[in-house]
Amino acid sequence: MGLVTDFNKYRSKMNEKILASDNLIIKRIFNLDTNAYTSGVLDLKTKELIGLTCSLVLRCDDCVKYHLGKCKEVGLTTEQVNEAMGIATLIGGTIVIPHLRRAFEYWEALDNV
Repeated sequence: MGLVTDFNKYRSKMNEKILASDNLIIKRIFNLDTNAYTSGVLDLKTKELIGLTCSLVLRCDDCVKYHLGKCKEVGLTTEQVNEAMGIATLIGGTIVIPHLRRAFEYWEALDNV
């Protein structure tokens, strides 16, 4: 299968297992995360760009993939995503570059889904 399909299948499968553990703390964290990304004073596009840039700075490839998928869903352009990732790389430093490479690869793969 493809990069995007494999990631989404694995994420869904493991999230189901995690939530099935019926751990109150984990459920509350998942709920908080879901609610944080609803439209509020900041629109969804802005929130997803924030999530993407923070994920790059923190060097979480799974988080980057997730937010790239959401950026695509909410209609962000390649130029907007690239500009945000440029800022993340500036803030995070050159250690972010390997994650930036994988982010570019994943963004391109999203066009083939």
